[in-house]
Amino acid sequence: MRKTTRFVGLDVHADSIAVAVADVGAEVRSLGTIPHEAESVRKLVGKLRSSGASLRVCYEAGPCGYALYWQLVGLGVQCEVVAPTLVPVRSGDRVKTDRRDAQKLARLYRSGDLTTVWVPDQRHEALRDLVRAREVAKKDQLRARQRLGKFLLRQGRRPPTRMTAWTQKHLSWVKTLHFDEPAQETVLLDYIHEVEHAQERIARLEQAIAAAVNGMPKALREIVDGLQALRGVAQTTAVTIVAETGPLSRFERPKQLMGYSGAVPSEHSSGHQLRRGAITKTGNSHLRRVIVEAAWAYQHRPAISAQLRKRHEGIDERVKEIAWKAQHRLHGRFVRLRARGKSKQEAVTAVGRELLGFIWAIGVELEGRPARKAA
Repeated sequence: MRKTTRFVGLDVHADSIAVAVADVGAEVRSLGTIPHEAESVRKLVGKLRSSGASLRVCYEAGPCGYALYWQLVGLGVQCEVVAPTLVPVRSGDRVKTDRRDAQKLARLYRSGDLTTVWVPDQRHEALRDLVRAREVAKKDQLRARQRLGKFLLRQGRRPPTRMTAWTQKHLSWVKTLHFDEPAQETVLLDYIHEVEHAQERIARLEQAIAAAVNGMPKALREIVDGLQALRGVAQTTAVTIVAETGPLSRFERPKQLMGYSGAVPSEHSSGHQLRRGAITKTGNSHLRRVIVEAAWAYQHRPAISAQLRKRHEGIDERVKEIAWKAQHRLHGRFVRLRARGKSKQEAVTAVGRELLGFIWAIGVELEGRPARKAA
């Protein structure tokens, strides 16, 4: 007897899961709502399997993460996580409920109209959490510095000599300041404490990232080291790229990686008219941020600094060739864009998008799949 396939759509929330089933050749039906608990999910799988059909389950990526995915896979269920922004929406549909959302997922999953996302394993997810925690710490540090700087500006306190803000020399000067009013003295000490606390927090997380790199499997560690051959890509940036993208060889072409980052230009074309606008930003914002930051290094002419030479030690010659080619090509790209009147930010964003092509080339080179032309 031929085994049938049962398509299941789950609308997942923190406390509940709405369930709908789309059997082949039958109407989509709702099975109600279950608690978002491991035991309830296990019972649901047992109930759905009772008919002997094979199960295919999907749910939208969201704040609940991938714990449900890992549980379903552990139970032997084929599960896929779909991109919520790419779920088709009918223009006349004005009613939205959990039940209807689950039914829509089951129907579209059966028809093959859903776009799935890459799901990291638990080790990869842990690394992603770590680099994102550092990113949050950097944002908190920026806010703490801004609060202290604005406070001193309001009180007319400026350094007696010209100095770079937030260097050790600058912070030492800030600590020499005093106010006659006890309330203002308290505010100053609190702001200084927050700045130092943020700095210590970042240092602690960066040490954890370095320890995580040392504990990686050899193949993954080689990719992190290889990406650091690129100018502007130090260890934290390389780890962020690996954590956010997963295996780079899963992208067939560099343009797919560029699209994944959301750094591609938007387009509204009709007939013979071709109109391109700002980048779409419909992609991984964490990857896009570190790539644009790295791209600022290519405003300078090609060179191998002492720090970059040290990162090149023990790196495959082919990878170093790709990195050197990237310096020449991306610097030239930056210069040409500036000559055309583009702002620095626009030029750097375009360079960052092209940098992803060289990242892809290094990734597939080290992962063992023949790379096509990087750009």
